Amino acid sequence: MQRHSVSGNEFVAVTAETPGSAKPDPILIADHITRTFGGLTAVNVDHLEIQRGSITALIGPNGAGKTTFFNLLTGYDAPNSGTWSFNEKALNGIPPHKVARLGMVRTFQLTKALYRLTVLENMALGARGQKGESLLTSLFPWVWKAQEREIQEKAISILTNFKLIDKKDDFAAALSGGQRKLLEMARALMVEPEMVMLDEPMAGVNPALKQSLLEHIKELRTQGKTVLFVEHDMDMVHEISDWVIVMSQGQIIAEGTPTSVMKNEHVIEAYLGAHHDVDLSAEGEKK
Repeated sequence: MQRHSVSGNEFVAVTAETPGSAKPDPILIADHITRTFGGLTAVNVDHLEIQRGSITALIGPNGAGKTTFFNLLTGYDAPNSGTWSFNEKALNGIPPHKVARLGMVRTFQLTKALYRLTVLENMALGARGQKGESLLTSLFPWVWKAQEREIQEKAISILTNFKLIDKKDDFAAALSGGQRKLLEMARALMVEPEMVMLDEPMAGVNPALKQSLLEHIKELRTQGKTVLFVEHDMDMVHEISDWVIVMSQGQIIAEGTPTSVMKNEHVIEAYLGAHHDVDLSAEGEKK
């Protein structure tokens, strides 16, 4: 099946600003996803669609269920009920590494770099289908050496783009928090994903690196990739998002453009319950 992404303006023009609204060309669809912990319902999402080729923000107050929902979609946790699909392929019961092979990769709030490996070695781990990973073929270097060189060239190209090339021989443990975030995003691109899911990409990042991260996220959209990210930084959400989805108490309570969502009474009420000094309006952001 041939698929086409929809430009931001076209997407906004044809999409209703209601929870669970249908999208012109959804890459991810979730139905009736629930997750409970004891007597607490952490996630209760009736229906959700993520538009292909867009940057979608998933926002909400602390404890809204955003990261838990990420974990369910990517196979790191199992729901009590529900179904979801990526590119029309059901993902129920599929483990995280196979979800990544299908083209949907994620990053984490706390970076998962392997600190005792170099930056370049961390990057190489992200490449798919490595012949040298097989016990049998690993005994015959001529089978995998050419591929290994290709992987290193690709890793160096991505590190150069992310301005981490000078760190390629450093241990990941020596990087700053912001540089580790960049490394994790760069490593995700080694998988050649169609969709990248970023869990709080700006958390703990030095302000000097924030703009660099923003530009790289926008570049993913330029490359035709789909981005879904969790974030609390409303300036970032407003700057780069085509669409915003709001969670509160495990449910989707609003969807829409950044400007409209930040003026939504239900969204303001959800945030005021946790942040009494938050002004979500565009005017408030400029103060």
